[in-house]
Amino acid sequence: MQPPDHVNHQSGDSGTIACTQCGAPMPREMRFCRACGHRLGEGPPEYIETTRFPNVTAQTPRATSPYVPPQGGPMTYQPATPYPAKRKRKLSGMTWIIIIIAALFVMGGALSALRKRGPRTPPFTMNLKRSYFGVHDFDAVAGGVTFDNVEPPDGPADKAGLVGGDIIQTFDGKRVTDEDEISNLWRQTPIGKTVEITYLRDGELKKTQLTTISKAEADDLESAARNRPEGTGYFGFESRQTTRVADSQTKTYGVRLDWVQANRPADLFGLKVGDIITAWDDVPIRTGEELAARVRRAIPKSSVIITLVRDGQQMKIPVTIGRA
Repeated sequence: MQPPDHVNHQSGDSGTIACTQCGAPMPREMRFCRACGHRLGEGPPEYIETTRFPNVTAQTPRATSPYVPPQGGPMTYQPATPYPAKRKRKLSGMTWIIIIIAALFVMGGALSALRKRGPRTPPFTMNLKRSYFGVHDFDAVAGGVTFDNVEPPDGPADKAGLVGGDIIQTFDGKRVTDEDEISNLWRQTPIGKTVEITYLRDGELKKTQLTTISKAEADDLESAARNRPEGTGYFGFESRQTTRVADSQTKTYGVRLDWVQANRPADLFGLKVGDIITAWDDVPIRTGEELAARVRRAIPKSSVIITLVRDGQQMKIPVTIGRA
């Protein structure tokens, strides 16, 4: 195959040709100039290594302008390596912490602004100067409110002659129907004020006068009863193992003993299961909790008179109180 007309055949070596574009010597079988990429003619489509020819000079001066391959010329081979994809940047743990703290500050500022705009709620305050009544809890019942027992000894309710089971109907001339009403009334009553109490006991309406005390006075009374040198009284029964009795036909009101501990004061002095205790030293007993409170306040080794009903007959039994 003959080379095209644009190939210079004049060369110092019969096995080479000179590029007409840049004058570089090339093997005769090459298709493109290895120096400038100019098309030389037909030949191998590519080559692996460069062959240098010593002592050979270009026959044609180099072009002064940059080489622009012809439109039909092959493009230079480019490796098909794709550009590496950009990695998405992830937020670090510290960045998230900063974002959360900033969000909390923003929310706090917004809430503060809303509070300033809205009506201001008065702060909660505890009335440490409220008066004390001297009973153990209130419960709503038909006709008013009742309680289990009076506490502490010599407190306002105790001095007024109230006992557990009484139903309070009015306090200082105001009708009461639930525990919230009477609690609010006595807390609003000035300390040391004497008020009138109307109450029901065994179906009869009664009246008494009650003088309120302060918290400090109530605490002193409770401490004195708890820490007295004589100790706490003991009887030999369980308040939970009693039954309230209110028989209007026989006029029997009291607490029935459902269990008596053997070899303890109640048993040793003759009390039995089924006995209905109606009074403790002339103090009416209407709840098991009131009976237990009277036992606790009794002085050990002292004697009390127990009024009871046994088989329909009323009896009085003296009992010497033990020590808990």
